[in-house]
Amino acid sequence: MPSTLIRIKKRALTGSFSTKPAPCSGGWALAGKTVTTLTAIEALLFDEMEDGPVLVIAPKRVAENTWSKEAAKWEHLRHLRVRRIMGTARQRMEAVRSVFEGPFADIYVINRENVVWLTDTLGKRWPFPIVVIDELSSFKSAAAKRWRALRRVRGRIRRIIGLTGTPRPNGLEDLWPEIYLLDQGERLGRTLGAFRARFLLPEKMNGHIVYSYRPRDGAEAEVYERLSDICMSIRKEDVLRLPGQIYETIELDAPPALLRRYKQFEREKVLECLNAEGGIVAGTEAALTNKLLQFANGAIYDTEGQVHPLHEIKLDALEELTEAAGGESVLVLYAYRHDAGRIRQRIACRALDTPEDIDAWNRGEIPVALAHPASIGHGLNLQDGGHIIIWFGLTWSLELYQQANERLNRPGQRSVCRIYHLILKGTHDERVLRSLADKDKGQAAAIEALRLEIVKEDNGR
Repeated sequence: MPSTLIRIKKRALTGSFSTKPAPCSGGWALAGKTVTTLTAIEALLFDEMEDGPVLVIAPKRVAENTWSKEAAKWEHLRHLRVRRIMGTARQRMEAVRSVFEGPFADIYVINRENVVWLTDTLGKRWPFPIVVIDELSSFKSAAAKRWRALRRVRGRIRRIIGLTGTPRPNGLEDLWPEIYLLDQGERLGRTLGAFRARFLLPEKMNGHIVYSYRPRDGAEAEVYERLSDICMSIRKEDVLRLPGQIYETIELDAPPALLRRYKQFEREKVLECLNAEGGIVAGTEAALTNKLLQFANGAIYDTEGQVHPLHEIKLDALEELTEAAGGESVLVLYAYRHDAGRIRQRIACRALDTPEDIDAWNRGEIPVALAHPASIGHGLNLQDGGHIIIWFGLTWSLELYQQANERLNRPGQRSVCRIYHLILKGTHDERVLRSLADKDKGQAAAIEALRLEIVKEDNGR
């Protein structure tokens, strides 16, 4: 290992900064991945004299807030000049011009939604020899425009760094697009087809069309061995002393009449999705599960987007939990827009929509905060505002679920984080929770199990 990298690792991972990290129960918390990466960037630019500037690609909220705030927070990083390539087209163009004409910055931060715009705007004038992708898993699809855009300029990037806590949220196949951006196909193959042929087997097919793949025997071990020289994994529990997390499931009973109505609704929706062979029509799993989960939450959308309330069981439970918090701030996570609307009608709360909202939460000024897991799933620091999460409605995405839970369980958190799940017994809620606990793909498997249950019932009659 080059001495340069050794020095960077020592500096970035040991917590040996000139400003103390935030206190945490049982000792001092070490720094997170943002300040660790900033420390490495600072060493590369100012100790090793590598050419810059650096481009950071991040989720929108993280790009707006986190990177500039972390640079300003730590004494050894305050000399770094950070500028955002965000806002209106005019504001973005002004930021891009500054790369060439000044005033110059060391680090430019852009949200991932504008990556295509940036590559189209710059073309062959790409000026960023170092690129950091914050949440590399958002580049897990080789079909995505942002991935293709970054691939076009990959040859002009000398050093690329990917950060993620969930590198393969849906399976082994997620790794190929991510790793290709790092090494241009050196370790896992230069095409997705070659990767599939070597490491995967078809799992779900319709004729010659393959809808999903599973790893070949021994494939995972071989893939990880191939990546061992460029990937480093650090578990939070190995380097941080945090108060910890307690997961609690609040099981809610539905009245018999409502449960019968739900079962009939479930049966009708599954039967609508069956093909002539009795299998689930490909691509309908998401629509089907969304309807079942909406019912469990208390309302459904019709085909015209109108909301039809069904029950208030979860709303009642949520109101009780927020009152029982005894003045502690609570973060409520919802799944659908009608969930948020009905929650607002019942409970005084404030959505975490803007950087100002997030700052207010961290100052303890929001007793009940409301957010969708996709909007806070990556990079945001919410640990100063509270330690209680209530999942009003669950998500199938293991990545979003884990990332959202980690917003509070971060360095600086002084209390044990309590994570509550509101689960309506006898509904699809239970399948989702099991899937998240088992860390599997979930959705398709759960629907297949549900289909088999209905087929079995029919055959038994």
